[in-house]
Amino acid sequence: MTPPRPDSAEFLRGRINYERAPAPPQDLNLDRMRELLAQLGNPHHALRIVHIAGTKGKGSTATMIAAALSAAGHKTGLYTSPHLVHLGERFSIDGQCCSSAEVAQLIEAVRPAVAVLDRLAAQCSEMGPTYFEITTAMAFWRFAQQRTDIAVIEVGMGGRLDSTNVCDPLLAVITSISQDHTRQLGESLPAIAVEKAGIIKPGRTVICGVRPHEPRRVIQQIAQQRGAPFYCIEDDFAPTPRDNAATPPGNAGAPQPPGGSIFDYEETSPEQNRIQGLQVGLRGRHQIENAAVAVAALQTLVRLGWKIPQPAIRKGLAAARCAARVEVVRHRPTVLLDAAHNPASVEALLDVLRAEFPAEKKTLVFATSRDKDAAKMLALLAPCFEHLILTRFLGNPRSADPQKLAQLAEQALRETPRHRPRISIQDDPLSAWRLAQGEARENDLICIAGSFFIAGELRQIIQAGAASPRETIALPQA
Repeated sequence: MTPPRPDSAEFLRGRINYERAPAPPQDLNLDRMRELLAQLGNPHHALRIVHIAGTKGKGSTATMIAAALSAAGHKTGLYTSPHLVHLGERFSIDGQCCSSAEVAQLIEAVRPAVAVLDRLAAQCSEMGPTYFEITTAMAFWRFAQQRTDIAVIEVGMGGRLDSTNVCDPLLAVITSISQDHTRQLGESLPAIAVEKAGIIKPGRTVICGVRPHEPRRVIQQIAQQRGAPFYCIEDDFAPTPRDNAATPPGNAGAPQPPGGSIFDYEETSPEQNRIQGLQVGLRGRHQIENAAVAVAALQTLVRLGWKIPQPAIRKGLAAARCAARVEVVRHRPTVLLDAAHNPASVEALLDVLRAEFPAEKKTLVFATSRDKDAAKMLALLAPCFEHLILTRFLGNPRSADPQKLAQLAEQALRETPRHRPRISIQDDPLSAWRLAQGEARENDLICIAGSFFIAGELRQIIQAGAASPRETIALPQA
């Protein structure tokens, strides 16, 4: 492997990055991705892939599938995005993320191919490969070089025109459909479903976790058009939660054991399999649905000849962990990180808080991107907290103005006049954290939500305890 150069990280940071600025719809295509991979020898052709899309739940589902495959003894790659702190989080093999040195080597491995495409693009006054295209190529290249048995690949945004959609997977998984990235994907759920269903390949099984009828019907129709076997939650498989299975309440007392709900999994077709007493390692009853979709995908792999015994499925679901998904990072007071960044994920977060996290006082630290539906998120969140601390993240220019967020919160609270939480505005994550921490007592809860970016920046602050936000947060992250 080519030794890393001193400017490896700068090379990647300098690329057009649609995680830092919304992508114009006309810039979304797969041509550059195919050309980039061709320059690298098409490493994705050597991979056996499970491809996962969905508005929410796709990262959790991907992690559970990968954990079960690893538990079954298969060398398993997992590509997810975005990362919270370090780029190496995106490329893991059997649960081990890339080190900084390995990331630098990956950058150097793809750099000559990127340079070729840059020169060709310059001749035509076009754009060279983007940040996400390059990181996706890095994932394919690493998993091929490491000779993984299988790779679980999470879509970045949408599906049809996502950079990951150059692969020919063993099966496709679509976890859910709700409104997000509407500028790129469309305003209606059926329109968004069309984009997500773009990952369906001819003859390849589709596992669908979508419950709303209209988008589910769209996905089913596209699967039928492509001759892809279609298995959907409710119709073909279903989870049954156990009433006594919730995690013990996450009060501000002693640390609670990891783990979420327990459920029974049952298939109505094609083989009427039943697995009882599956424990989900991720908190929240909503994770039962993600886990059921993961089990359906794993059972499909079994039917394709993969050896994945039940004990491996149990172990994988119970062991799976996702940072910033209802993640408790401190106790007394309880400090919880969640990357909820659209109304549907906020509703799921609030369900968990109500069920598992009683507290004397609840404080919300919130920041989000300008292109997100902050008004709806705050309308859901504001009535559930005694103190709202509105801030911005520093590592991404998409961050919404906290003054604007305060106006949206005030507007939302006019709808619930009996509940008047205090609203504070802080210009950076460290100031927000200091305010929240300084006021919290041991039986209180501090919830951090609104974006992967605020979750990542505050994770560093909480863990490092640095003196200033820019001492703690390496900006921008490679």
